[in-house]
Amino acid sequence: MFEFYDKFNELSNEMIYLKIIQKFEGDEIMIPFYYYDIYEKKSNKKIGKISMRIGDNYHSYFNGHIGYEIDKEFRGNYYSFYASKLVLQVAKEYEMSRIYLTCNESNIASRKIIEALGCNLIEIIDVPKDYFGWYEEMEKQCIYKLIL
Repeated sequence: MFEFYDKFNELSNEMIYLKIIQKFEGDEIMIPFYYYDIYEKKSNKKIGKISMRIGDNYHSYFNGHIGYEIDKEFRGNYYSFYASKLVLQVAKEYEMSRIYLTCNESNIASRKIIEALGCNLIEIIDVPKDYFGWYEEMEKQCIYKLIL
């Protein structure tokens, strides 16, 4: 059974704070993860979500270890960068030596955030059909690696 740490239920920095909304222990496809709502500190408004996935399996290479989404009206403020920096401490606590981050090839905003985090592009690929997130006409994925 996967062990979650309550000390990661809330995380914050000067711009944002994260509140846990789900802890998933994992199954035959999905690795364990922490899932958070992201809040802007100055307005106290919920602005998006972020997950930190712990461990590795076949699908995590294509899915990445961090997944974020920022509500449209709050995009362009680097909130996904700040949130990603916060959840990196979770990965480090679980002694992950590296993580993968992925995005669609055309998602220039995410690519910039991922690169600002210090990630290196490994490849741009068509994901295999046996990846759980595959769908018809899926865009090529950029696979990045970050050494922790």
